[in-house]
Amino acid sequence: MRYVAALTLLLNLTSLGHADDWPQWMGPNRDGVWHEDGIVEAFPEAGLTVKWRVPIHLGYSGPTVVGDRVFVTDYELASGDLSNSPGRKNKLTGKERVVCLNAETGELIWKHEYDCPYEVSYPSGPRCTPAVAGNHVYTLGAEGNLVCLTADEGKVVWSKELKAEYQTKAPHWGFSGHPLIDGDRLYCLVGGKGSVVVAFNRHTGEELWKAISAKDAGYCPPSLITAGGVRQLILWDPEKINSLNPDTGEVYWQVPLVPDYDMSIVAPQQHGDYLFASAIGNVGALLKLDRDKPAASVVWKGDSRNAVYSANSTPLIVDNTIYGVCCRGGQLRGVDLLTGKRLWESFQPTTGKRPAGHGTAFLVRNADRFFLFSESGDLIVSHLSRSGYEEISRFHVLEPTGEAFGRPVVWTHPAFARRSVFARNDKEIVCVSLEK
Repeated sequence: MRYVAALTLLLNLTSLGHADDWPQWMGPNRDGVWHEDGIVEAFPEAGLTVKWRVPIHLGYSGPTVVGDRVFVTDYELASGDLSNSPGRKNKLTGKERVVCLNAETGELIWKHEYDCPYEVSYPSGPRCTPAVAGNHVYTLGAEGNLVCLTADEGKVVWSKELKAEYQTKAPHWGFSGHPLIDGDRLYCLVGGKGSVVVAFNRHTGEELWKAISAKDAGYCPPSLITAGGVRQLILWDPEKINSLNPDTGEVYWQVPLVPDYDMSIVAPQQHGDYLFASAIGNVGALLKLDRDKPAASVVWKGDSRNAVYSANSTPLIVDNTIYGVCCRGGQLRGVDLLTGKRLWESFQPTTGKRPAGHGTAFLVRNADRFFLFSESGDLIVSHLSRSGYEEISRFHVLEPTGEAFGRPVVWTHPAFARRSVFARNDKEIVCVSLEK
């Protein structure tokens, strides 16, 4: 029976020609691009079709969709104070869970849970989106519990407590760097001396190499680029942007870039020969990647009058234009990549009509349109260009059950797969059809 279940799942994983999967944070290539066709051009006046809603517990982590299954993590609270203050850590007791649902119906297939006391700021659940490859799903909890499970049955293959193994502590806002799968390797943001990033054998959990020291691990998900004739693993710790040999952990190059409050969060984005990074504190930089060898040089660094400084959501770059949400005011901005010059800004898809600290919308591109999931729980389809923001239509998907700076928010990146959007808050996960 177990063999049949695993075979069925693997067959589903190979049928990518019929429908896109969303196997990790920001999609198949971690670039926020959704490739499916047959998607609605504008939302009908009567609204979109909600296929299912299923109760869920606390969490900032987005869902993953592979084949006919949805994977998501949450936190089942037993006791503790959930109120948010950027300068304070909260102590909670409860369980972190990994939940597998039927993508068509929302029916529970399996769950895995473990006791996990929290002592982090903004404590409402795990941050990292599950990553799936073959019959394995990988999750990283807010306190550093790294777990590999079978995707068909939820059986533990291996697990690690990163804080104990690497003599480190959870970052102030918890472990947040979404794990990255690359062939037989799994890259994780860890922390500790010489182990800001660690490569594991994804099948066994064995450490393959570790690299980089910094005062704190930060929150930036590892990412892969190709430049200078080689593949490079890119990671931004709170002191510098690092380029590593993904096979060995050897440092290719480093460029100093220091955000406020150790908040290196956004994964630097490649666009041709360039790499763009930004963060809180008006910290932003465009790097030129050498074409002949793994190296980088600074083209420009940002200032308060220009560029975009993102924290909660990663910007997208199209045709030498950066589209991203600025964390100070919460406005969506269009910025010229090569100069950092601001082209336009709008609060419409994020906070409404007024500035708000860390106002948020998550951006995903589908063909020539963008789907934005706002912190108010709205899904918005729009056109973005160098001339401005053009909203086509919006649909209210979820209530904003979280809280930040005195306002209700939902700060979770949705998944786009099976011609649908899968989104969650602290109370439910929902599947909404986007099929034409």
